[in-house]
Formats: sequence, structure tokens, C-alpha cells
Amino acid sequence: MKFARKYVLSCAALLPFAAITMGNNVAYAQAHHSSVAAPHIDGFNVDEVATLSPGTDLNFTVFGTPGGTATLRLRGARRNLTLSEVEPGQYEGTYTISARDALTAKSSVTANLRVGHKVATALLAESLQTNAGQRAQGVSSAILPKIDRFEVQPNADLSPGNDLKFTLFGTPGGKADMTIVGTTGKFFMPEVRSGEYIGNYTIRQRDHITANSAVTANLRVGDSITSASLGKQLSTAAAATVAPRQAALCTTCATVEAVNAVEVNGDGGYLGTIGGGVVGALLGSQVGGGNGKKAAEIAGALGGAYAGHVIEGNIKKTVHYETMVRFQNGATQTISTEANPGLAVGEKIRVDNGVMTRGQ
Repeated sequence: MKFARKYVLSCAALLPFAAITMGNNVAYAQAHHSSVAAPHIDGFNVDEVATLSPGTDLNFTVFGTPGGTATLRLRGARRNLTLSEVEPGQYEGTYTISARDALTAKSSVTANLRVGHKVATALLAESLQTNAGQRAQGVSSAILPKIDRFEVQPNADLSPGNDLKFTLFGTPGGKADMTIVGTTGKFFMPEVRSGEYIGNYTIRQRDHITANSAVTANLRVGDSITSASLGKQLSTAAAATVAPRQAALCTTCATVEAVNAVEVNGDGGYLGTIGGGVVGALLGSQVGGGNGKKAAEIAGALGGAYAGHVIEGNIKKTVHYETMVRFQNGATQTISTEANPGLAVGEKIRVDNGVMTRGQ
């Protein structure tokens, strides 16, 4: 009995120490979870389908913080979809439409990315059905959002793990995203300041990005959307090698600045003048008699000569064309041709000894 009492007392004595130890562990665990950085979703897209009929597959991709759990909630669907992380930070999944679903082209789709006890959320910006997101007929273009500038901070190294920073300036209060040829999906460009949207893209293992990969930005405000293409290379190394070739000027390359039709009247030759005079003299002989008759014949002859001059001038009226071109060095030249050259203002041509040919 004495031994049992001592054992109970020993356990009772240890309880305060155990409580302190467990409390410290809980506090550490809470501090550890709170120190985890908040997850983020960089991109969210769907492969649009022609119809939303039962049995159709909807393929979704979410890009964001690696090592998390990504789920989708589709408005009108009977169940949620859990995505699989196919590579660090890239989550993919397929939802097969059932007969009990009530999905429409405009059904909202919400992505949740959980890392630890923190969750990031994003809403799908595109429709589920092909062409359903196009601007409605009759909507005034005046309400379209505007993209003023779309830029990139090039990177000399386009291998996996390196970053590309994109900046878009345009209508404030919108939703901006971009697509890059050689990658899969659309990537968000959050609005960091009014009208300024920034997107950082980290190149992935499965990407095939080159210096000349086309990049398209989309800016959506309400149901209207405007797009712009990046007019710059993604690699600083590639841009440096291209510069020397752009410095040389083409001496025969020019741009059409104006095409004018010029009308030229005939000068009234011998035949026209005499022929008109004869007609005038005949008319004059029918008027008056004696000296008056002679005077009328002379006046008729002079007037007829003038009429013949005008008649022949109209008969000999011609039209030729004058084309003004500007060369790459800034010089201009006007080239006259009898026939219409068929060139449009702004068209690029070559000029060789006064002969114009299309293309450069």
C-alpha cells in the first residue's frame, strides 16, 4: 500500500510538468502553421467545349503554390472536383458532365488552393463553352476596356525556374490575364495600382518558351474584353543579336504616301482650229448682207476656231497617275505612270529606276 501511494504521488507530481510540455508543443505547432506563407493562384483555365451535354469532359488547370490541395466548385454541378498536382505548382483535373448537372456556358467555377490551414481562391474568367464569351452583337465599342501598354522585363536565360515579369497599363478595375505560346493555360495579372497590372511567370519544366514566343494579354471589364500582343522579345540575349541586322537601310525600299490621278486637257491642234473656223464661217454666211455679211463671216470664223479648240481639247483629254513614295532614309520621290499603279497608301514597295514593284 505504501508503494502504491508513492506511485500515485509520483504521477501526480509529474502532471504539471506534462501539461507545461504539451502546452509548449501546441504553441509551437500553432506558430509553425501561422508562419507558412499564404498560398496564391497564378492561373486558372478550362479547355472550352462545343456543347455541355452529359458525358462531355471539362479539363481544368490551376497554377499556384506547390504542395497544396486544389479543388473546384462548379455552379450547377452535383459534385466538386479535386485536382492532381502533375508537377510542382500545376494542378489538373477532369470533370465529366452527368445528366443531373445543370451547367451553362456562364456557370461560375471557383478554385480553392489549400496549403496548411490557409486557402487561396480564384474565379474562372472564361466561359465553359466555345464562343459563349464573345461580346454580344450591337454593343458599342466605346465601352470596351483599353490597353495602353503591354511590356515585359526580358530574361537572358529562358530555362526552367527563371522568371518573366509582365506589366500591363489600361482601364482600371478590370481582370487581366495573359497567354504565352509554349505554355499551357492563362495566367493572372493582378491589379497592383489603379490601371497597372503585373504578372510574374516562372518558367516550368514542360514549357517550350523561346525568345520569339508570342504573348497575348487580355483585359476584361464586365462582359467586355480587349486583347493586345507583346511587341518585344522575351530574351535580352536574342534582342542583342538582332540589333545589328536592323541597322542596315534598304536603298530601294519605300512606302507609298499618296496616289493622285492628274487630268490633262489637249492643247487644240491645227485640225481642230481650222475645222472650227469653217463651221463658224458657214454660220456667219447665213447672217446679214454686204459688209455686215463679211463681218459676220469673220466673227463666225474666229468664234468657230475657239470652239474647235475647246472641242479638240476635250477629245484629247488624258489622265495619268502620280505616286509619291518615301524611302527608308526619309527621301521622297514622285513617279508618274500612264496607268493606275493599283497601290494603296502605306503599302511597302521597291523602286528601281522609277519602276515600282510590290513587297520588300
